[in-house]
Amino acid sequence: MEDVYATKPWMKSYDKNVPPTLTYEDKTFAEKFREVAEKHGSKTALIYMGKKLTFKEVDNLSNQLAAFLIKSGLKPDDVVGLHMPNVPAHYIGAIAIQKAGCVSTGLSPLLTPHEMEYQLNDSKTRAVMTMDILFGQVQKVAEKTGIETVFVSEIADFLPGIKRVLGKALKKIPTAPISDIPGKKVIRFLDAIKGMPKDRVEVKRKMDDTIFMMYTGGTTGPAKGAVLTQRNYMYNRQQTLYWLDMKAEDIALSAFPLFHIAGLALGGFSITTGITIICVPNPRDTHFLIDCIKQYRPTCVVNVPTVYFELMKKPEFKAVDKSSIKWCLSAAAPFPPENMKELESIIGEGNFIELYGMTECSPVTCCNPRYGKKKAGSVGLPLSDTEFTLIDPETGQPAKPGEPGEIWCRGPQVMKGYYNKPEETAHALRDGWMLTGDVAKMDEDGYFYIVDRVKDMVIVSGFKVFTRELDDVLSKHPSVELAASIGMPDPDRPGSERVAVAIVLKQGVEKSDETKENILRYLKETVAPYKVPKTLQFMDQLPTSGVGKILKRELREIMIPGGKK
Repeated sequence: MEDVYATKPWMKSYDKNVPPTLTYEDKTFAEKFREVAEKHGSKTALIYMGKKLTFKEVDNLSNQLAAFLIKSGLKPDDVVGLHMPNVPAHYIGAIAIQKAGCVSTGLSPLLTPHEMEYQLNDSKTRAVMTMDILFGQVQKVAEKTGIETVFVSEIADFLPGIKRVLGKALKKIPTAPISDIPGKKVIRFLDAIKGMPKDRVEVKRKMDDTIFMMYTGGTTGPAKGAVLTQRNYMYNRQQTLYWLDMKAEDIALSAFPLFHIAGLALGGFSITTGITIICVPNPRDTHFLIDCIKQYRPTCVVNVPTVYFELMKKPEFKAVDKSSIKWCLSAAAPFPPENMKELESIIGEGNFIELYGMTECSPVTCCNPRYGKKKAGSVGLPLSDTEFTLIDPETGQPAKPGEPGEIWCRGPQVMKGYYNKPEETAHALRDGWMLTGDVAKMDEDGYFYIVDRVKDMVIVSGFKVFTRELDDVLSKHPSVELAASIGMPDPDRPGSERVAVAIVLKQGVEKSDETKENILRYLKETVAPYKVPKTLQFMDQLPTSGVGKILKRELREIMIPGGKK
């Protein structure tokens, strides 16, 4: 049988401006940002709550911070954690880390103390950049980790003096106290920069050196650090910029947090191109997003589906002038086809784009065309120099045309491997192919459609929940004999899911509200909030196979009408 994927049928559906193969620049993140700062120095790089910072200002501030990082003892390849919302300090920090030759890792504010401690130790992080309102999270675990320095920014940093003083005095800008941490250096972000030289800092890096270590649950077990090289990320930057036809004159608005690979992609790709970025400190503040559209007239908007659904509920979003917006892009979770027409009726027909990617692929691999045909429910076509093949999980052979198979992806954006996890790396990478764990179908035009997840992963508002990991946590509770978690459709957020769990209690434990609350309280203390089940159901037994394996497909049929997620 002919391997239909080897013929790359998707290339016939490419936009005319997108070549199947690109000529790549071998320039690092720091080198590209230097070019942009020199060419677009007076242009606005960041817009933050009315304050505008030029590329020259961001360049100077990041030089000062990079100089401080080096002065504080950080060496090339040392890891720095970024634990902030999308404020100027986060962008400046990300650039400074690259200039100092270091590696950054994103630290989600939703991590539990246990999860944060694990990531800091696993990655050997030496410094963390956080906010005063998040400082307590770092403080709780700092003494159990190898971090040496904690930089603390605040929401008011980089705002005009009067706005900063009045905002804090009137308590319109949230603040929180910070304190010493035994054995660690705690310093205010602005104090670290103060007095440092603005001279260029650019520790030499090679294209195969690590740029980011971004943590992902993968498909099994605890979180793993995906090691992305300068080549992985910067080549994916070129692939994505070509595909979306993004230019320096664009203005980007996104609620994707920079500590997430999707936000890091948009933010990093944009700021190394000369694109103006509107900073969104609170991704849930839809009124803020609408005001930004009105005030700053962005040309491109990128969000998770749930943000679009919240925007669609607002009459002011429908009324605001959106004529500047060329396209709106959705990623990180499926966008229901039935909602696509409704959104396009607001933003303009053909202006909605859905893509697919993953942390291990820097992250973009597949996207609907910017100008060409966009298919509802499809994640589009593999990017330039990107190959997809669908493998039947049972036979290990290419899936027949139109039949589902696991996505194997190959291209320059595929990670180097998982940090210090050779077995996990060997399982995920085979002869250059990334085994994604996602199941898809391909149509006759080469468009791909995600239909399932090989390992029962659940997506809650764009955040991945790996049910096996959650099951393992539940099994450690003293009242739990067996547990199996699944995803259920979230009726309040189309395209998103809720976590549901079925539990068999140990003999003698009562099926009561008190027992349920006890288990939920345990989970709230152990895992991130989005992993805590919205539905918890006690059962006498779970459906199992002949060898005792829990059959989650049958469990869905019991817990969800029709058994569909």
